[in-house]
Amino acid sequence: MTTNSRLRALVELADTGSVRGAAERLVVTESSVSSAVSALSAEVGTPLVTRHGRGVRLTPAGERYAEYARRILGLHAEAVLAARAEADAEHGEVRLAAVTTAGEFLIPGLLASFRAKHPGVMLRLEVAPRGRVWPMLARHEADLVVAGRPPDDLVSARVRAVSPNALVVVGPPELLTGFDPARATWLMREPASGMRATCESLLERLDIAPPRMTLGSNGAVIAATEAGLGVTLVSREAVRRPLDSGALVELPVPGLPLDRPWHLVSQPEPTPSTRLLVEHVLAVPELGWHEP
Repeated sequence: MTTNSRLRALVELADTGSVRGAAERLVVTESSVSSAVSALSAEVGTPLVTRHGRGVRLTPAGERYAEYARRILGLHAEAVLAARAEADAEHGEVRLAAVTTAGEFLIPGLLASFRAKHPGVMLRLEVAPRGRVWPMLARHEADLVVAGRPPDDLVSARVRAVSPNALVVVGPPELLTGFDPARATWLMREPASGMRATCESLLERLDIAPPRMTLGSNGAVIAATEAGLGVTLVSREAVRRPLDSGALVELPVPGLPLDRPWHLVSQPEPTPSTRLLVEHVLAVPELGWHEP
């Protein structure tokens, strides 16, 4: 019979790329991981892994099965949380995922406000690029996601609330006079970032190919901009303090600011504790959220 431990062994093998890596993550022996995956292969009736050099890798069948395994594990965890919260929503748990900008500048105040009113609810948060947070919702690994617009193929998602978010180009004050977007160095987020994709679309629309520099986080991009290394496209709220202090200024770029509202997105049937969080966000005007 398939068990969660066997499914988790396959998922960790897929994530780490080795039996040793999976065993270290699960804190079990390598033979335990191998036995679990072998048992799954026998149950499915086709090999899920194959030898590759001195190690192993998933077969195409294994890759496909691992995706289902992630969803099964996520849905089972969601079912447990839903059952517990049904008995006592004030002592349940909510699993949140947020894109980096939201995680750094939007989520802290939101969660602090909610915890002050519902201290018994456990909150778990993972901050990651857009390309990681939406699959977490699709696999039932997250109950709520805070990010931009959901992908069109995420048909099971339900937008519960939206919040204004204006994207602007900022840079040092000395660039304001005679600013030319084509000659400035543009500071870009990492390749998996939704902000990077939006910035690349903006440069394409402007039909320019300026110098670029890639940095690994939102904080690094803002710090580099304040240091005078270039300009960047960013959420206005993320640079509110340096804008107010005059360390940075908004630069004139055709078509800006861009309206890219934040979305609070849940599973189709949220758990009772998740529903508490959504209701709180909509009930507190200071948080800036409203129904879609």
